[in-house]
Amino acid sequence: MSEKPENEGPKVGLFATCLVDLMRPSVGFAAVRLLEAAGCQVFVPAAQTCCGQPAYNSGDDADAKPVARLVIETFENFDYVVVPSGSCAGMIKCHYPDLFADEPETAARAQALANKTYELVSFLADIMNFEGLQSSYSGTATYHDSCSGLRELGVKEQPRALLCKVSGLTLNEGREAETCCGFGGLFCVKYPDISEHMVDEKVDDIVATGADIVLAGDIGCLLNIAGRLKRRGIPVKARHVVEILAGAGDGPAIGDGTD
Repeated sequence: MSEKPENEGPKVGLFATCLVDLMRPSVGFAAVRLLEAAGCQVFVPAAQTCCGQPAYNSGDDADAKPVARLVIETFENFDYVVVPSGSCAGMIKCHYPDLFADEPETAARAQALANKTYELVSFLADIMNFEGLQSSYSGTATYHDSCSGLRELGVKEQPRALLCKVSGLTLNEGREAETCCGFGGLFCVKYPDISEHMVDEKVDDIVATGADIVLAGDIGCLLNIAGRLKRRGIPVKARHVVEILAGAGDGPAIGDGTD
């Protein structure tokens, strides 16, 4: 991903996330394509690292703070910060100000960053009024709402509105679309039996829709779901929603052995 912008619109800092960088860089490239098509100047700062969520969720504020400080320093001068993950966007937008509640000056900077941080698809739909690319996908999809995106950021209708503009795609909703997949970051490590039961229920719901592909806005959820689909021998693909929106739906799916 290049740091050189190609438009004269708002300056957007793309927070790529650890999982996109390490496991699914195609999501980052798709995000850049969509943002540029929406008229944004896109920057991908090389200094970015983790958002600090794993440490924060474990109660380790001492280690979460320096990581969050770096994010603030790296992204605070952009017009917007955009994240292809409800989980990481939720960390910056909802939890950074609380993390620095005992440091008023840093808390103010954290709040300023939070105020201009958005999950990618909601940013495209709500801020840029993006109407989508002329992309196509021949198949039936179902959408999984990640917990952070849905409950912390209100991401629900935005991805569905854009998916409805994808030529050839049929969207079938699952009855449990809003139910957690059981990933939950460290939750699946601490409580593997419960997590497995939850993802099995999610997979059953996906199969019931008749979809050949499951889409979501968080790589963590998709890796969890794709792994269970594969272990159960169910031929349903998993992809990040931005890959379909950007017209990159023909490459390897998540969990097919190339991640």
